[in-house]
Amino acid sequence: MGEPPPSRAAADGRLPLSDFKRLIPAITAALYDHASTAPLYDAAAGDLAATSAVLLLLGRCRPQQGGASEACLVLNKRSAAVRQSGDLCCPGGGVSPRFDFGLARILGLPIGPLGRWPFWRRWRRKKPSEGRWLALYYATALREAFEEMRLNPLRVRFLGPLPPQRLVLFRRLIYPLAAWVPHQQRFKPNREVERILRIPLRSLLSPENYVRYQLTMAAPAGSPGPAPVRDVPGFRWRAAHGTELLWGATYRIAMSFLKIAFGFAPPEIAHLPRVTGRLTEGYLAGERGTETP
Repeated sequence: MGEPPPSRAAADGRLPLSDFKRLIPAITAALYDHASTAPLYDAAAGDLAATSAVLLLLGRCRPQQGGASEACLVLNKRSAAVRQSGDLCCPGGGVSPRFDFGLARILGLPIGPLGRWPFWRRWRRKKPSEGRWLALYYATALREAFEEMRLNPLRVRFLGPLPPQRLVLFRRLIYPLAAWVPHQQRFKPNREVERILRIPLRSLLSPENYVRYQLTMAAPAGSPGPAPVRDVPGFRWRAAHGTELLWGATYRIAMSFLKIAFGFAPPEIAHLPRVTGRLTEGYLAGERGTETP
């Protein structure tokens, strides 16, 4: 019967996570196939004050038990110097018109990081308006990743766009873009980043690592009744330095990627083990302060 198309090979689990020469093209094809079926950038993309761009960044890491390098998700942990400290996030941020519009034009050149994407010419021809937004938000994400962790933008391979995510607690629309950094192993976090994490895709594709995150939401001072409680899905990763919890918008971005690239969906939240946490008034107001066990 022959081999399945690359976009399906990744989804049905036939490609080892260490076979980068086949895995990365398969992920690239899967992301393009999904993105080409529906518009990603509408009128909301033009509200630069309420939008952000982030990189869902894939890199290499070695399994804890040893063996060949495998694909992993590279995330930042927010430091105490920024809002929502302690949360895991993708590198990225808001558009800087002064820099990003000019950088976007360079990225789309044939020798640029976006110009080397195998679907760029087709995308720009079929969706010229979306192509301009794609270039702008990719420029934003690369610039922010350079500032936050000194990611080398010239050594990054663009994989494709992901569906936008709207923040639940704040007025913000996030445009995620997947990218692959095959060679850079050392990053230099700035003051906004407490540490840089590499979570193996193998762990993210393991259902036993998912939890029900039960959050107690701090009620405003003087409000009657008990503090509201909310259950949200989460991913628990037991790293060498301690346990980390992925939830919220970054969790949804990661799950969207895993669904498109691998056909993976986490277990239903009702069947997951419970982990408790508390969000302070400061956190809910966009300031510092989150309490977890």
